[in-house]
Amino acid sequence: MKNYSIGIDLGGTKVLTALVNKQTGQVVNFVKKKTKKDKGTEKLVRKMIESIREVLEDSGMSISDIDSIGVGAAGQIDRENGIILGAPNLDCYNLNIKNLLNEHFNVPVFLGNDVEIATIGEMKFGAARDSDDFVCIFVGTGVGSSIVKDGKIMFGATGTAGEIGHIVVDLNGRPCACGAHGCLEAYASRSAIEKRIEGALKKGCRSCISDYLEPGKAITSGMIQKSIERKDDIVLQCVNEASEYLTCGIASVINFINPKLIILGGGLVDAVDYFYNKTIKQAYLKCLPVPARSIEFRKAELGDFSGVIGAAFLTCK
Repeated sequence: MKNYSIGIDLGGTKVLTALVNKQTGQVVNFVKKKTKKDKGTEKLVRKMIESIREVLEDSGMSISDIDSIGVGAAGQIDRENGIILGAPNLDCYNLNIKNLLNEHFNVPVFLGNDVEIATIGEMKFGAARDSDDFVCIFVGTGVGSSIVKDGKIMFGATGTAGEIGHIVVDLNGRPCACGAHGCLEAYASRSAIEKRIEGALKKGCRSCISDYLEPGKAITSGMIQKSIERKDDIVLQCVNEASEYLTCGIASVINFINPKLIILGGGLVDAVDYFYNKTIKQAYLKCLPVPARSIEFRKAELGDFSGVIGAAFLTCK
């Protein structure tokens, strides 16, 4: 058995590709490329192919040294056939990743949801390595989750279980990338915070986050953290609102599923301790008292690499 696999985390803003040692979970080498949905799926696939070749070359290895390629995509997927059915944040639909990558590299290719692969990574080498009953919730461009029971991920009847970001929290609320209105993702994601801050700036509100902005560049979790350190009112208002909505979703999960553990991860959680601490404090208060007494919260440990590590261990469902 070969000891190395390629793991790819295909998110709303980046393609992160890594060579992973499957014995240790170590990321030997990685390549990160930005994604923009207006560039189309052909260029997206081309970036993935280029990234695989680049990470192998940088590592002094060839595709013959690789056991498999695993891909996690932000959206709804067909695991059996390796098809991204719908990824609104990438404007990507019915894309057969498995066939496209297999044509170029002729190794087994497996596809999973982006939070699913992050959950696998945390289960094997991160915050959940000692747990078999938990929920992972990741907050980034969107909000996603994965449910683990008896050490196995629950996929649901159509393989789409865990779409916490599309719980409706406001019946006539903000539009979501999925086409619906009032989804949790439209209120609690980093993208939602970014839109709220941008809206405030356009109205003439003053914020120190302007000191970090560059023309044409997105607001990052790091910028949000720096602004919170400076006690910026606008940023704090937007982050507090996102946290309040997220705690409603988390409390609903605790009441409905009653897990032992919830792991929170993603770029916003990693970078902004204030957001993480406020969220878990409020979640305890909002859920029912009996499950509140037994629920434990942990922050994901593997950071950006949880997805690529998990993707390296993907197999058929």
